[in-house]
Parts: sequence; structure tokens; C-alpha cells
Amino acid sequence: MIARDIDRIDHSVLYTTDMDATAATYEALGFTLSPLSMHMGSDRPGGVRKPMGAGNRCALFGRTYLELLGLYGDGSVDPWNIRPLIAQYEGLHGYSFGCTGIEAAEKRLRAAGLSSSGVLPLQRDVETPEGVETARFQAVHLDRAHTPEGLIHVAHHLTPELIHQPRYLEHANGAIGLYSVLLVVDDPDLEAAVARYALILDTEPVIEGPLRVLPLPLGRVEIVAVSAVRALLPGEPVPALPYMAGQAVSVRNVREARGLVESNGFSTGDLPSGFFVGAAQACGAALAFLEV
Repeated sequence: MIARDIDRIDHSVLYTTDMDATAATYEALGFTLSPLSMHMGSDRPGGVRKPMGAGNRCALFGRTYLELLGLYGDGSVDPWNIRPLIAQYEGLHGYSFGCTGIEAAEKRLRAAGLSSSGVLPLQRDVETPEGVETARFQAVHLDRAHTPEGLIHVAHHLTPELIHQPRYLEHANGAIGLYSVLLVVDDPDLEAAVARYALILDTEPVIEGPLRVLPLPLGRVEIVAVSAVRALLPGEPVPALPYMAGQAVSVRNVREARGLVESNGFSTGDLPSGFFVGAAQACGAALAFLEV
């Protein structure tokens, strides 16, 4: 097996200015969410950690998770320039890729001309059964000029046990992992986008029908031209290009998951290996439930 510094989709990031409503939606979709945790971080290596005007609640699966990132305050604190993204639409605007060695990932991405952030510190307080503790991370951010679709970074968890606490890992919908994320691009940009993600992830793309798939040991990035997206997700909007259109979770039993989701008032659409809830109901990004 080829050793890679990036080995998984660590988590997706769905941005919201109404955390209460978004969290209520995802709980109704059958997810157990962690309590609100506010972010502290630095915009440069070795810099002072400061409040970032953001906090999250997460649906955790053990190694991967869905992050609901709420924006707080008047917008004057926005170290990663997030608010211009959600001025277009609220929804999925970020991917975080997990790595086995943050220094190796930073060196490779910098040499490829994809990142100049260096290794950045991040922390947030989390509740544990023993009291509040500080979860710590390191991150390398891709330069935004290379990621017009959103905020992309590579993360190294220094305290994963504080994030993936056993009490949060069971979900009423039977979800067991983040399986994929879907990026929609303009037709003329398809091959360039695939090449860019192949370079970021250090993996070879695979063609699956209209999809270009960038596989990782855990999870996969799917890229599709806008002309083909409506066949994949009928009726879904395309508010911008490129556009992080959706994500998929693996579930233990897709029939039971669909029964729960529909009983809570959501409309669903068919997929070959499961079903999906559209972006209008899932807070800005289509959400698929797959038995894979």
C-alpha cells in the first residue's frame, strides 16, 4: 500500500448563521450532536490564539464527522474570511482532510504551490464526563486562490479522544461515517478541478459514469460537471460555480434510516444505494444516506 500523508476526509464543514435551527434540523435527520464548542485559533504559525467568531456542533463517527459551524458576532472577527462565502449562500463551504503527518503534508503542499499557511494551531474547549478540557489541533490551509469552492485544509488531531467521545458516536439514523463529498464545477473546468484535487490528495482519479472520484483510504471526493449534476441529484439548485453541492454518510440500514428521516417530515429522493434529502431541507447541501 502506498503511504500517503492525507488518508481520509476528516470532516465536512457546513456554515450557518442560525446554529439553533441548523442543529435542530440535523437532530431531526437522526444525528446525535456534540454540544456547542467555540473556536480559538491563530492566523500564523506561533501566533497568539484568539476567538475566531465561530463555534461548532458535530455529528461524530469515530474517525470522521460532519461539522456544523455557526458564525457569531457582528462579523468583525473573521480570520479565515468565511463571511464572503456565506454571502452567496449558507451551506457546505469547507472540507478538512485528515493526515498522518502534518509536517509532511505541509511540505508537500507548499512545494506544489498550494499552501503558504505553514502549520497553524487551533483549539477549542469541549465538555467531557470529567469536566471541560481543551481539544487541540494543527492545520495547514490551502491558499484560497486555489480553492474557489471554499475553505480547504488538512488537519491533525492532537487530542482525538476529546472529540470522538463514545457518548456521541451512536446515531438514531444508524450513520457510521462520512463517505463522500460532492463538488460541482463548470464543464470547461472539470479536468482542471480533478487535477487540482489529485495533487492536493496525492491520489489518482477514477471515472465512475459522470463522476470523477478521488479515493482515499477513508472517504472520497466526487467531482462532477454541472451539465451532469441534475441526473445525479434531480431538482437540486446550483447557486454558484464551483459549488460544494452535497455529502453522503454511510448507514447501517438504509431502509431504517429512510423511515426515520421521512417520519420526521423530510422529503427524500432515490439513489442507487440509498436516498437523499435536498439542500433546501438540509440547510444548504444535499445529504445522502448510503448503505455502502
